Amino acid sequence: MWSYEHSVMTSASQESVWRLWADVAGWKSWNADIETIEVSGSFEAGTEIVMNPDGEQPVRLRLVEVVAPSRFVDEADLGEVVVRTTHQFEGIDAEHGRVIYRMEITGPTADRIGPELGPAISGDFPETMNALVRLAEKG
Repeated sequence: MWSYEHSVMTSASQESVWRLWADVAGWKSWNADIETIEVSGSFEAGTEIVMNPDGEQPVRLRLVEVVAPSRFVDEADLGEVVVRTTHQFEGIDAEHGRVIYRMEITGPTADRIGPELGPAISGDFPETMNALVRLAEKG
């Protein structure tokens, strides 16, 4: 298994962050790497999302867990490995929270593929998460 976690502090409310997460079509407003995105249904477990990162092949995700307004988990089954990302909001106090992204790569070849694939996928987490919380803080 390969894993990576990154978190950012925010003064945005949990509900503001959740609204941005649940608006899949709007992810491009805070994730600069997305060229196009399609969602097959509402923001709930089982829904498929197809993202076309800038200049790359489409990525097919499935929402495997959605717990409004605190957490959702998406998963990409790439055959020999599964890439699972947990997106979570944790309240710290009445005025502050923490947004956490945790990626895990599992499967028969995860120990070999993960150290290369993981950083390639998660390398923009800090930039993307900062853009997310800046937008959420604006309300």
